[in-house]
Amino acid sequence: MDKQELKAILGKHLKWLRGEDGGERANLFGANLSRADLSGANLSRADLSGANLFEANLSGANLFEANLFEANLSRADLSGANLFEANLSRANLSGANLSGANLFEANLFEANLSRADLSGANLFEANLSRANLSGANLSGANLFEANLFEANL
Repeated sequence: MDKQELKAILGKHLKWLRGEDGGERANLFGANLSRADLSGANLSRADLSGANLFEANLSGANLFEANLFEANLSRADLSGANLFEANLSRANLSGANLSGANLFEANLFEANLSRADLSGANLFEANLSRANLSGANLSGANLFEANLFEANL
């Protein structure tokens, strides 16, 4: 996907979020956004399921209630991102930077978080059931009431 096409999709998505004419929810299902710069982007409620976001820059991005089911976010920068209630089930987040990210009530069922940096992340009430957290940095992370059923720590 080229930068102009992505810019147009993000513009229509912002209009959709504001309830403006010409708005359309971002559908980036299966999109190749590898190494894309989406820092600070508002992708709340967007469909990014199955998208390739390998090494993408999503620092400070708003991904509130975004669908990232089975997305490839390996080595992506999600530092300070808002992933409140996001669906990250079965997503690949290996080696991703999630330091300071808000993952409050996020669904990380069977997500691969091996070697991910979750330092200072808010995982309050997050679903980490069956997630792979081997080698992950959890220093200062809020795991209060997180579901860690069968998680690989």
